[in-house]
Amino acid sequence: MRTPWLWTPALWVPTALVSALVVPAGAQDEPPTLTELARSSNNLEQIALAFHNLHDANGKFTGNIVDKDGKPLLSWRVALLPYFEQDDLYKQFKLDEPWDSDTNKKLIEKMPKVYAPVRVKAKAGETFYQTFTGKGALFGDKADIKLTDITDGTSNTVLAVEAGDPVIWTKPADLPFDEQKPLPKLGGLFDGVFNVALCDGSVRRVRRKLDPDEFKKAITVAGGEIIDEKKLWK
Repeated sequence: MRTPWLWTPALWVPTALVSALVVPAGAQDEPPTLTELARSSNNLEQIALAFHNLHDANGKFTGNIVDKDGKPLLSWRVALLPYFEQDDLYKQFKLDEPWDSDTNKKLIEKMPKVYAPVRVKAKAGETFYQTFTGKGALFGDKADIKLTDITDGTSNTVLAVEAGDPVIWTKPADLPFDEQKPLPKLGGLFDGVFNVALCDGSVRRVRRKLDPDEFKKAITVAGGEIIDEKKLWK
């Protein structure tokens, strides 16, 4: 059963920082090693911690960087840079210009290691770490959301995942979510399982052959559903 949100400071201690590793194409077809799974899990822990530091600084989760009319310009992955001690890189971006402007597109090649794939040879500047966007999701119909808005319980609500296909890390592109439609492709890093960061900062492992309806319950922030954990987490 979903539990109400509870602030637990002990959750915000990240594991040891490790460098990302990119290996030759085709390696994703091999069984993932525990080390590789742990590296990607650590990346997601760092991303979750950065999101919470952003929340502490602003009083809310904020998604993509947008213009005055609400049009997305740059990804949330850029917005998190100051919380990865990447202030110098953050200051190089033109925050009032789109991700593919002359200035900003030159920074694609400077993707931080925390966003890099640990085993799949993606194109330079591409990442598998994405959030869900759409009605009911954390970054959905409400522009900014607070921890207290996650009434389904932060330990049962998805923050970020290993998506099925990579995107350019600076581009405001993520996974579309619609409860009435099939889930987008997930788990492009490993065969058989993928990692999910939850809104309490923890990272759980999910089988690729998941129950889609059960996973949709974990995507919504205030749906009031009851999750069968045995069907969802590995």
